[in-house]
Amino acid sequence: MGFISDLKIMYHLVCAKNTGTNHEQRLENFYSSQMNHYDDFRRRLLHGREQMMGLLPLETGANLIDMGGGTGNNIEALAPRLNSINSVTIVDLCESLLNVAKKRIEQKGWRNVFTAHADATQFKPDFSLADVITFSYSLTMIPNWFDAVNHAYSLLKPGGIIGVVDFYVSRKWVNEKNIKHSAITRAFWPNWFAYDNVFLSQDHLPYLQSKFNCLNLFEKKGFVPYMLGLKAPYYIFIGQKPLTSD
Repeated sequence: MGFISDLKIMYHLVCAKNTGTNHEQRLENFYSSQMNHYDDFRRRLLHGREQMMGLLPLETGANLIDMGGGTGNNIEALAPRLNSINSVTIVDLCESLLNVAKKRIEQKGWRNVFTAHADATQFKPDFSLADVITFSYSLTMIPNWFDAVNHAYSLLKPGGIIGVVDFYVSRKWVNEKNIKHSAITRAFWPNWFAYDNVFLSQDHLPYLQSKFNCLNLFEKKGFVPYMLGLKAPYYIFIGQKPLTSD
């Protein structure tokens, strides 16, 4: 895709209707006009997705749920290991993006990848407990994100894995193991992303660290297209549900 396609995406980012009486309608109104060029632009905006998926410790026969998985682009990174997985379920509230995922599944011939039009805070799989659950740039778009994390926790088997990659900002005061962002970063990026109902939080990462045993954590910054070299902060978190929990 070229500059013209990027212009179309940026036009929709600015002008698409981002309204509705509920979260599902807002997502549909926002993404239905972008679906045909969604993946190409986001590959340059949403950094670290392939790395996050590659870090997942996937056992043979695992059941994976990709919460807010949209077009299914994340599953491309699993391709070398996909045959050993029992099932992958792409969960999303936006029907337009899931239609793209369905076409991708058909074109790739993925027989163990499925879609589910559902809320990440309420989805119930056909199997009992999941081995792995991922959130790839979706927590920042889920209004009650804490419910989504809590629900994922309840759906994971003891010792199960959660993988998250997303934009964020740090708290003003962080522990010595985490990166502290400047006051400008903490003020600018949440306001910039909020225009498109993407809500960066200082609490996502600390909450994940409080609920899961951290296996891998990377805090980075990535270029935002056409933002004159500015970089937005993002993190990659791989955690494990404790073997024994309350």
